[in-house]
Amino acid sequence: MRRLWMSLLLAPVTAVAVASAAWASPAAHAATAGPAASAAHAARTASAASAPALQPGSKGPAVKALQRRLAALKYYPGKIDGHFGMNTLEAVWAFYEVQGLTPHNYVNSAMNRALAHPKAPRVLVRRGGANRVEVNLTREVLVLYGNNKVQLISHVSTGGHYHYCSSGGCGYAVTPTGNFRTTVYMPGWVHVPLGEMYNPVFFIGTAFAIHGEPDVPLAPVSHGCVRIPMDIAAFFHKLVKVPGERVYIRY
Repeated sequence: MRRLWMSLLLAPVTAVAVASAAWASPAAHAATAGPAASAAHAARTASAASAPALQPGSKGPAVKALQRRLAALKYYPGKIDGHFGMNTLEAVWAFYEVQGLTPHNYVNSAMNRALAHPKAPRVLVRRGGANRVEVNLTREVLVLYGNNKVQLISHVSTGGHYHYCSSGGCGYAVTPTGNFRTTVYMPGWVHVPLGEMYNPVFFIGTAFAIHGEPDVPLAPVSHGCVRIPMDIAAFFHKLVKVPGERVYIRY
């Protein structure tokens, strides 16, 4: 039962569609093309302006181009198959978040422009080690570095800053900031006092983890762990050293 709230997504919207030319700069086209080519480009642009925006349920070459672009930038859109599903949506969210844009459930014109000239994720700890995980609580994104190069960028949902009570007592839902290291990986669904975690990679004892969760909304809603999408949780533990990988959590 994957995301019941998917049915609550906005009805189809109209926005600038993804260009098929790999987000090349329109200005560069105009500078190198002749009058006929410029006119043809203008006609294509006008047609694209009225095309449906890419969003969950969209299919075709434009979606595949979007997925390839996101994958090249180290986001994870799932299988590059031309189908805009949940995996692609979560990659779109992560891209919006890294670019400092308001996330949407579709690809708008601002995202299209950013895809042509994307910003790299903000580095949280410049001398944090060549291999590390950084979790940005302000942006709600996780960045995995390998040999000081971005290997993976994921949308996350962290502590929701609310009071809660369980059989183990009451607490405040906050993700701790600081410098940590991975401690242990537990495969599959792991039962804990506050619920279940999928493939958790713990970074504070066996209390706080980066783990898979079917519900990873745009808002921070966890009890304090770092939730990642299920598709990414399926392989995340293979990309990090356990125990010992550095984990930095900052605002």
